[in-house]
Amino acid sequence: MSPTRFASEHKWLYVGAVVLLVVLAVVGIIQYDKVKTGNKAAEKANQLADAAVAAGYPRPDTGTIKRTLGTDGGNVCDDPASALKSALWKTNVSNGAAFVGQRPVIGDGRAIRAEAKILEIYCPDKLHKIQDRIDDLKTDTTVRR
Repeated sequence: MSPTRFASEHKWLYVGAVVLLVVLAVVGIIQYDKVKTGNKAAEKANQLADAAVAAGYPRPDTGTIKRTLGTDGGNVCDDPASALKSALWKTNVSNGAAFVGQRPVIGDGRAIRAEAKILEIYCPDKLHKIQDRIDDLKTDTTVRR
């Protein structure tokens, strides 16, 4: 049996090996991109958790931060200066009651700065849009720690 005859009879084996190598290369590239994105999200989550500790809060779970905010800040960075987001944000600075008992209160300054810290870490280009609204809010040290 000649070497060329053997190669021509098993051409499907060579084609299969090449296809398998191409598939493995594509899977490797996709996995590399996922790991790179996951590392970036973990880095930002750790940065936010460190900022929370520096502000006097207990260290939040970085896995939850990573899943919620990802690499781009998720919903928090999605037009933070819009009227709806601003209204929802101010509603959350209330006395905690529901419906008719709910009323605005003087919010804790550290809690409001926490929102600004999220914007600073995840989308610093959008912080300036809402910074004047943050500065205009009347805040005080209302939560005992």
